[in-house]
Amino acid sequence: MKFLLPCSKCFSSPGIIDDNNTHGVQFLQNVRNFKYKELKVATNDFHPSNKIGEGGFGSVFKGKLSDGVAVAVKVLSAESKQGDREFMSELASLSSIRHQNLVKMRGGCVEGRRRILVYDYMEHNSLAHILLGEEKIRSKLGWRARREICLGIARGLVHIHEEVKPHIVHRDIKASNILLEKNFHPRISDFGLSKLFPQNISHISTRVAGTLGYLAPEYAITGHLTRKSDVYSFGVLILQIVSGRSIVDFDMELGEHYLVEKAWEMYKGNKLVDLVDSSLELDGNISEKEAVQFLKVGLLCVQEKSSLRPRMSTAIKLMTMNEINVNNVEIGEPGVITDNMDLKIAQRAERSSLLSITASKQRPQIYLYYKKN
Repeated sequence: MKFLLPCSKCFSSPGIIDDNNTHGVQFLQNVRNFKYKELKVATNDFHPSNKIGEGGFGSVFKGKLSDGVAVAVKVLSAESKQGDREFMSELASLSSIRHQNLVKMRGGCVEGRRRILVYDYMEHNSLAHILLGEEKIRSKLGWRARREICLGIARGLVHIHEEVKPHIVHRDIKASNILLEKNFHPRISDFGLSKLFPQNISHISTRVAGTLGYLAPEYAITGHLTRKSDVYSFGVLILQIVSGRSIVDFDMELGEHYLVEKAWEMYKGNKLVDLVDSSLELDGNISEKEAVQFLKVGLLCVQEKSSLRPRMSTAIKLMTMNEINVNNVEIGEPGVITDNMDLKIAQRAERSSLLSITASKQRPQIYLYYKKN
């Protein structure tokens, strides 16, 4: 049963409480109560010109509160799989997770079916906005900044993977979910939100070809999610940050090709240094040796066999050469879902094998279709 809740009573402080007057709907602790009208004013009625992002969970608008503070307002488009009480309780749990590399939640609003979250606004928008922008914009990210962005993302993932109990798998690590503060300090957004919605909402978006480029093949095909799925996505992100390239490129002669495949080809040819973003040549802080080292860590993270991918804490040691030298670690071939057709064929193979197992009572065989070089 769902309860209609006036927005002015969405959240209360202090503590999580039950109020008989609100039919037992729980309120949140440590998050500000925003009225829907207040957020409408802050975003100029959610005007398209204030829209700064859109993803599987909904649209994000830049807003300015009455006290002048800039915020990011995320209007959730998917209907929660939970009732008001469970939704609010889960949000209370997520709001208590604090780390310098995770986006901080300021508050939210629930009014009827509306679900709106309010976060700190990041001045440089998303990492995707910078990396996929013009070369002049991308060149603002020197090597030192890119190095710290990679390490910052890794530290944020270590926190939700290894320090938070129970651990959280992000599910959607990609450039557009990495937000940058004024000094390019990275913060991961949307962590934990997948727990609030049905799996099919936060799963694969086949409408955007590039989305598949971040997904671990075993997760894309079987839906089996582990922390190593996030590690794969992080590996793709490292390759993208160091190279400055899109995860999927199109060439008139070569057709569509994936960054992971390109990196593997260059690694085998001992030409990884050629993958480093050419705009970094003008940066006096560029260390080709360190940039190649990061690319190798990226390749370690996207290995086909998930068991060979490092934990995030290990990835940090590999990037910083602390205790582990990446040059002494063997790198296996990556797994890549190259297009939606591969995904559909593999999913049909999985369904077929599962139907066979029902009859034979044998272990199902799930076929992963990868594009080999």
